[in-house]
Amino acid sequence: MTAPAASSAQPPAAAPPHVPSRNDLLESLAVIAGAQWRDFAAAAAHQGLTSMQAKLLGQLVRPLPMRELAALLGCDASNVTGIVDRLEAQGLARREADPHDRRVKRVIATPEGKETIRRVRADMHVMHSALSALDDEERAALYRLVERMRPALDV
Repeated sequence: MTAPAASSAQPPAAAPPHVPSRNDLLESLAVIAGAQWRDFAAAAAHQGLTSMQAKLLGQLVRPLPMRELAALLGCDASNVTGIVDRLEAQGLARREADPHDRRVKRVIATPEGKETIRRVRADMHVMHSALSALDDEERAALYRLVERMRPALDV
């Protein structure tokens, strides 16, 4: 009895993975960004803030000049003045003179303001649920990719 002849047929090659275009990625990111913004606004309202008040408060990881806040928020400096006035009235932020140029006013989150924005982010149930759909390895990979993109966004 002879051994069967070896087959010369190669197993079929796996199809190359679909590589999404930049437009495909932008569309997906737009959906995520829209959901994130709606969730953020709802969580801000739960804390008694407008979405713009919470957005401004979230930018205050360090003291920022009013003009820089206006640029970050994409609004006029006079709008920032009104938002900061309301945050100050709630004890969530305060103004101080810049130590290098006393004509410039910087905005600082108070300890209560920092705790409030922490609660807003903790209250974002839609986004927390979406992120929970990822396992630890996927969340780590997503984090690395997002952090890799950040420098190009000037944030």
